[in-house]
Amino acid sequence: MEKNLVENTPGLTEQRNDDSFENIWQELKWRGLVQVSTDETALEEALAGETLTYYCGFDPTAASLHLGHLVQLLTMRRIQLAGHKPLALVGGSTGLIGDPRASGERVLNTPETVAGWVQSIQDQVRPYISFEGENAARMVNNLDWTQGISAIEFLRDIGRYFRVGTMIKKDLVAKRLSSEEGLSYTEFSYQILQGLDYLQLYREYDCTLQFGGSDQWGNITSGTELVRRVENAHVHALGTPLITNSDGTKLGKSEGNAIWIDAELCSPYTFYQYWLNQADADVIDRLKVFTFRSREEIEALAREVEERPFARQAQKALAWDVTTLVHGEETTRKVIAASEALFGKGEISEIDEPTLRGASAELPVAELPAESATVVEALVATGLVGSKSEARRAVKDGGAYVNNTKVDDGEVPVSSGEWLFGQYLVLRRGKKNLAIVRSGGD
Repeated sequence: MEKNLVENTPGLTEQRNDDSFENIWQELKWRGLVQVSTDETALEEALAGETLTYYCGFDPTAASLHLGHLVQLLTMRRIQLAGHKPLALVGGSTGLIGDPRASGERVLNTPETVAGWVQSIQDQVRPYISFEGENAARMVNNLDWTQGISAIEFLRDIGRYFRVGTMIKKDLVAKRLSSEEGLSYTEFSYQILQGLDYLQLYREYDCTLQFGGSDQWGNITSGTELVRRVENAHVHALGTPLITNSDGTKLGKSEGNAIWIDAELCSPYTFYQYWLNQADADVIDRLKVFTFRSREEIEALAREVEERPFARQAQKALAWDVTTLVHGEETTRKVIAASEALFGKGEISEIDEPTLRGASAELPVAELPAESATVVEALVATGLVGSKSEARRAVKDGGAYVNNTKVDDGEVPVSSGEWLFGQYLVLRRGKKNLAIVRSGGD
């Protein structure tokens, strides 16, 4: 790897915004982080002025955050680096309800489950923003100010400021109302709860900016409107664009393809490979959103993509930066070493079990009995070849490997000592076709 282009990920204390921009608003726009906002001129002036307090909310509807949340965490950090104070809201009450989804009604989780997820997500949020210094972050939980409100108080003191005509025009609400399933009053009320959050944080912390994904824009503006109606004050809002796959589907857990930041739900190996496999057309935009690299560095990587796309320097830089940010430098180095070893450029025996287990999730896998499995059987079982005769030819031609060692006899059972951690074989056909064999079966 070329260190000046790849291994250049600053830790929390070294992170900085790019001083080639006039202000943080201009940098956010250049990075593609502004999809929609309230008055742009007023918001730019506020961010370029004296310290303001802002917040972003994370609902505990799962045990982990994913890449959509990572966009918000890094945006929080960028605005904090510009001198402003973040409030990280983990929604102990809104998590009990869940915002309306386009795909149908949410399953309501128990209070005990949600409370556990609140703690888990708070722990995940903490490493991304600083809780020290003059503009130290503060963690808040909306259950603190909602659990004591009676239904009558909620309807009289908060509900009276909302107009049903406006509420049903919100994009997701309108979509669900016109669907066959419809929309429950529970989910319909979510925007009132989120609006209450902004009002509470405005009153308690003088919070004047909320941001989140643009799909939350209807809920976000419920808050700006509530503050205006109750306090006769104008506050700001910002919606970041949604990160999508090349086919346009949202990268989020509701789509079934989430890239989680919890290593137990998405292994660091899988995480690294996701970024390494970004398309040339997407990688520069991803560098802008998910890394702290400067405009100059990113433009240099853009030239690499144009002039030497085969080197994949931009993808390597992106994968290094984001994996290091989320999982740490030591883990990232292990993942890179494992990736190289799997393809014959290192010692497979040096891969630790968690990394090998993560790699196995990305490769074809077959289970065979450890006592009798042969390489010919393994090649067929994993789909690396179509038949036993083809497997025998691969061995004869010197193109079959077990744990990077060339196989001379494909009909002899693999020895017990070759099973990594007593249960894995790394099978390779040729230079690039990999599979994993796990001990098991009959």
